[in-house]
Amino acid sequence: MRATRSNFLAGTAAALAATAAPPLGAQTLTKVRAVGIPIDVSGTVYYAADLGLFQKNGLDVEVTSMGSGAAVAPAVAGGTADIGSSNFISLAQGHERGVPFLMVAPSGAYTSKSPSTQLLVLKTAPIKTAKDLTGKIVAVSSLNNIAQVTVSAWVDKNGGDYKSVKFAEVPYGQMGPALSSGRVDALEIAEPYLSGVLNGGDARILAADGDIIGSTWVEGGYFCTIDYAKAHADVLRKFARSIADAGRWANANAEAAAAILLKFSKGEPHKVTYHIVYPERFKPSDAQPLIDVAAKYGALRASFPSADMMATEAFVQ
Repeated sequence: MRATRSNFLAGTAAALAATAAPPLGAQTLTKVRAVGIPIDVSGTVYYAADLGLFQKNGLDVEVTSMGSGAAVAPAVAGGTADIGSSNFISLAQGHERGVPFLMVAPSGAYTSKSPSTQLLVLKTAPIKTAKDLTGKIVAVSSLNNIAQVTVSAWVDKNGGDYKSVKFAEVPYGQMGPALSSGRVDALEIAEPYLSGVLNGGDARILAADGDIIGSTWVEGGYFCTIDYAKAHADVLRKFARSIADAGRWANANAEAAAAILLKFSKGEPHKVTYHIVYPERFKPSDAQPLIDVAAKYGALRASFPSADMMATEAFVQ
């Protein structure tokens, strides 16, 4: 299996490098089913769709949304979607089960300069430190995944008992009401929902828990199955180019990008305070910090070299 995968990756990389784009005027748009999460980390698929960048690169991409990376991975594995956006922990969990995913392009990168994912509590709550979360309920977008792992790591490394924290799976759009009503004691939430909850006035920031992984780290990326990659090398090249174009645009037009994401997330218009950074390329090692911390806090059985579950930068043109 390892030798076959290695030979395939080398052959596909060569094919991508050698493929020349035909004149756009002569193209028939290729249909692609993509799945994203309407949060900033996978915002580039929405920007590319809204700005016509996929069409410019010869693709007719139908974008649908799901609530978390944990939900996206089975859709791609099962063939109901061609390309999806997910975090590295979800993809690593698929790798552990022998699901042959292949990375296509990076999604957003967390940065402590503009932490677009944060841990919130009520303004009136007596929760001031990690120790105060002992026995408390924290809302996350999906259980046993990236939010739960980062919260656990933050609590653990700041003197709290992470094993006592209880996690509840709550959709992003319902997190604010869950906190206000007292159904949860804290929540880990991403933009554009983060600013929406803070603007509501009931919540305050307890911590930028993503800082526990590093000051800057890539959260995940766009991926497909090896079978799809084998049959659609040119599609992947065009898709990766569209995502890179969208990332460059969003990095230079953060407020306009936030407005597009709010439209797709169906949220009420509001000012988005924190903006993620979109890298144009990534290395297999970009996934390693999340894989290591996921193994430490129980989301994976064991750590492994990140390169085992992805190709190199060959897919990003």
